[in-house]
Amino acid sequence: MSRVFFHEVVTRDGFQMEPEFVPTDAKVALLDALSDCGYAKIEVTSFTSAKAIPMLRDAEEVMGRIRRVPGVEYAVLVPNLRGAERALESRADELNLVMSCSESHNQANLRMSRAQSFAALSDVIRMVDDQAAVNVSLSTAFGCPMEGDVPQATVLELAQRFADLGVRGVTVCDTTGMANPVQVQAMAEALQRVLPASLQLVMHFHNTRGMGLANVLAAVQAGIVRFDGSLGGLGGCPFAPGASGNIASEDALHMLQTMGHDTGVDLERLLAVSRDLPAVVGHDVPAQVSKAGPVWQLHPAPCAPA
Repeated sequence: MSRVFFHEVVTRDGFQMEPEFVPTDAKVALLDALSDCGYAKIEVTSFTSAKAIPMLRDAEEVMGRIRRVPGVEYAVLVPNLRGAERALESRADELNLVMSCSESHNQANLRMSRAQSFAALSDVIRMVDDQAAVNVSLSTAFGCPMEGDVPQATVLELAQRFADLGVRGVTVCDTTGMANPVQVQAMAEALQRVLPASLQLVMHFHNTRGMGLANVLAAVQAGIVRFDGSLGGLGGCPFAPGASGNIASEDALHMLQTMGHDTGVDLERLLAVSRDLPAVVGHDVPAQVSKAGPVWQLHPAPCAPA
C-alpha cells in the first residue's frame, strides 16, 4: 500500500465558518497538539482581512506562538500581495493561493473575474519567488453551486497554467461536495497525465452529500497520495446554502489505515485531540470515529443472563 500524506486544515478552513470566535490560546493549544500527531502539513490560518474573516484576525499572533515541530510544514492561505507579505514575515513554510474554476463562484467568493484572479495570483507567485513554497487551490473543480458542472478541461487548463508558473503544488477542491467517485477517478487520472510528476497534486473533498470518503478512496485508487482534511469535519462554503464541512480527518485516516496505507499519523493521539474539539468550538462535530472508536478497539462480551 502507498504512503499517503495528510494535510490538516481545521484551524483555517474549519474555523472560518464557526459563529463564535475561538480564543487565540485555544487555537495555539490545538495546533501544538496537532503538530505532535504526524501530519505532513498543517494549514494554520489565513492572512486575509479581519473584516472579511473575523475568526482569523489573530493570524500573526497564532503564527508567532505555535510550537513548530520538525518535519511538519506550516501553511497559510493568502488572498493577495499584502497577505503574502504578512505570511512571509510570519515565516510560513507554504503560501496557499485560491481561485475558483467557475466564474460565478470566483465573483461571489473573491469579487473578481477568473482572469483578474489569475493575474493577481501570478503577481504573488513572482513576488514570493523562492522565499516559501507556493500551492494553488482551485475551488469548485468538481461542480459549482451556481453553474452546475465545471468542464474537466477548465480544471486541467488552470492547473497547467499554474504549474507553468513554477508552483510546488495544486489542490483540486470539491468546495461544495458535488463530486462523485467516477468523476474523481477521471479527474485524478487526467491531471496526472498532463501535470509534471514533480508537482504535489492534492485533493480536497467535502462531505456535504455523504460522498467524501468514497471520493478519497477513488482518488487513492487513481494514484493520488495527498489530501486535505478538517478535524471533526468542520468547515463549509458560505456561498452554497447547506454546504456542510470538509471530510473529517480522523475518519479518512482511519479508513486509509485500516486498508493498510501508511499515513504517518498517530491515530490514537489524533482521536484524543478530536474528542476535545467540541469543547473548543462549543458544539458537537460530525466526525464518527472519535465517537465509535477505531475498529481495533474491542469491547468485553456482555454477560449472559442468569
